[in-house]
Amino acid sequence: MMSMVKAEATPADVVLSVRNLSIEVPGARGPVRLVDDVSFDVRQNEVFGIVGESGSGKSLTMLAVLGLLAPPLKIVSGSIRLRGRELTDLTFDDMRAIRGKAMAIVFQDPMTTLNPVLRIGKQIGEAVRLHNPGLSKQEVKARVLELLKLVGIPNPEKRYSQFPNEFSGGMRQRVVIAIAMANEPDLLIADEPTTALDVTIQAQVMSVLAEVRARTGAAMVLITHDLGLVAETADRMAVMYGGRMMETSPALKLFTRPEHPYTAGLIASLPRVDREVKELYSIPGFVPDLANRPSGCVFHPRCAMSNGRALCREQKPLLQQTGSDSAVACHYSEETADWRDAQERAVQIVERNSDSKADAGEPILKVDHLKKEFQIGVSLFGQAQRLRALRDISFALPRGRTLGLVGESGCGKSTLARVLLRLLDASGGDVYLNGEPFMQLRGTRLRNSRRHLQVVFQDPYSSLDPRMTIHEVIGEPLRIHGQYSAERIHELLAHVGLTPDAGRRRPPEFSGGQRQRIAIARALALNPDVLILDEAVSALDVSIQAQIINLLKKLQEEMGLTYVFISHDLSVVRHISDEVAVMYLGRIIEHGPVRDVFETPMHPYTQALLSSIPRPEIHGGEGRIVLKGDLPNPLSPPSGCSFRTRCFRAVEDCARIEPPLTSPDGTDHLSACLFPGAAPGLATAGVSQAMTADRHDRTSGAR
Repeated sequence: MMSMVKAEATPADVVLSVRNLSIEVPGARGPVRLVDDVSFDVRQNEVFGIVGESGSGKSLTMLAVLGLLAPPLKIVSGSIRLRGRELTDLTFDDMRAIRGKAMAIVFQDPMTTLNPVLRIGKQIGEAVRLHNPGLSKQEVKARVLELLKLVGIPNPEKRYSQFPNEFSGGMRQRVVIAIAMANEPDLLIADEPTTALDVTIQAQVMSVLAEVRARTGAAMVLITHDLGLVAETADRMAVMYGGRMMETSPALKLFTRPEHPYTAGLIASLPRVDREVKELYSIPGFVPDLANRPSGCVFHPRCAMSNGRALCREQKPLLQQTGSDSAVACHYSEETADWRDAQERAVQIVERNSDSKADAGEPILKVDHLKKEFQIGVSLFGQAQRLRALRDISFALPRGRTLGLVGESGCGKSTLARVLLRLLDASGGDVYLNGEPFMQLRGTRLRNSRRHLQVVFQDPYSSLDPRMTIHEVIGEPLRIHGQYSAERIHELLAHVGLTPDAGRRRPPEFSGGQRQRIAIARALALNPDVLILDEAVSALDVSIQAQIINLLKKLQEEMGLTYVFISHDLSVVRHISDEVAVMYLGRIIEHGPVRDVFETPMHPYTQALLSSIPRPEIHGGEGRIVLKGDLPNPLSPPSGCSFRTRCFRAVEDCARIEPPLTSPDGTDHLSACLFPGAAPGLATAGVSQAMTADRHDRTSGAR
């Protein structure tokens, strides 16, 4: 029988109390400790955020709370209490009665959470019925409809009978929230609930969570690697690393005065939307293999403050109180503020000249009125339906510059990338690569030209054959084109910060960040002119993301590379791009120099995107423009301006006229809006009132 450390009586307002929790798994050389002596409390009506890199133990800790640890994982010591009730001694059936009733969880991917062959109403109804067996079918259905309304799903009577595939990603996540809140639990655990969502849908989902919690009074644990999101949402935070708690503090205090060097390093790694720096700070090295846990402080091999100090190497720091509401596990925490100030002073701010024109000469990549249509099934009258995925896309990109492509899922970003790569045929328009009409090339000429246009995808693991060595992976395109050279492969590995020894290993032996470096090396093998980066850093932790962004900028400077950078992370786009194109329903609706678009956005959709970026200095999303609804059906888009159904400035003319992409002042800053204009104070409390007043003026004034 496992020996447990029983917790003392907890205050009445503490919903969850975890004390000295440790979790192990058997290893080749003995048990491996994955969670080490973790303690924290979550109070009534509180949002408790847990952050840290992948492998830090965040999700594992909360799976233990839910009683969902799968063998051979096991709790070896510690106490978990929910409303004072010890959970570690309960049987599986006892825990099943608690899960979904007293506590519930919202997972990252709603499509894997929901059963694709069951209707939405039945899935939500199951959560109600299991914990309320006395309810009739009519009462269960009434409760399901009430929950659908609660999470903001329109027309719940119709949606009740639909399947998950008929919902958008944001709507599916709302359904998962409805299931979690079906029995008004005391504790809601949200494990990366918005990672797979666009920034505007993320804002909607977090708004729904806040509204539902306000009605039910539930406490929430928010697990995420999005520091901006957790800072904006959480009341208190904990930072985990190597299975240990490094720091706990109120959210605002943690971001303004972090006491642990790991916390300070994570915050320093964040790209900021309000400025661009020459190089992002990145924590050196990678998360340790816990089977070979470093001695002393688990963070000391990567810590800039350790500097080989014997105390850091030899003695594990305990989590010590540094105030009434803060604690830190660091031997030299009093030095963190000075280290952080030194890092801030070392930052080199990049000032872009927004008036500068494109480089002289022909652009290396020119897209001219590009179109792509798909035939989707057959309509009621026997005619094929046509989906206009790309509509009149035009831009010119000089050598050595980066175009950032942003917009919600379904706006056409990835379709544009596939058409540019000739993975899909265009329905109209032209693409010129180095002055050649790329879309008209065939055979050998296409093969030779294609080497100048390469791609790096989002998931490096699916891009790399796990059966091949890294040397073979990088050498494959060189062999195809008759240019194989072992020296060239070693050179490419050195370019991305890896040693020649890495070539003898296989992809599964590398971390996510290292695999992305390998994918970049492979893309560079044939000396391309243009790289298309399709969400190339979105799956990475913030510190590893900073390393890859710095690498991409360094390679661009050294090789004169041109990037098409596709991302839903607007802070990253702000940092890496020279110009930005905002897409909506297959069309570019705003395009211009990155500084102009981010500092004075003209289109209301761009304004909503930018206001939706989580920012640590703004708690609770104050002043945010939350767009209502989802993207319209692209098979039957709205008449006139395609954005008008969600626009806070729409008037009658917007339904009749599709605005062209033009510049209102003759500059490079283009906008497709009948009433372009910057919205003052996107991050201020008065933004909603400003938008409402602006719409009233447009509606009542002369057109």
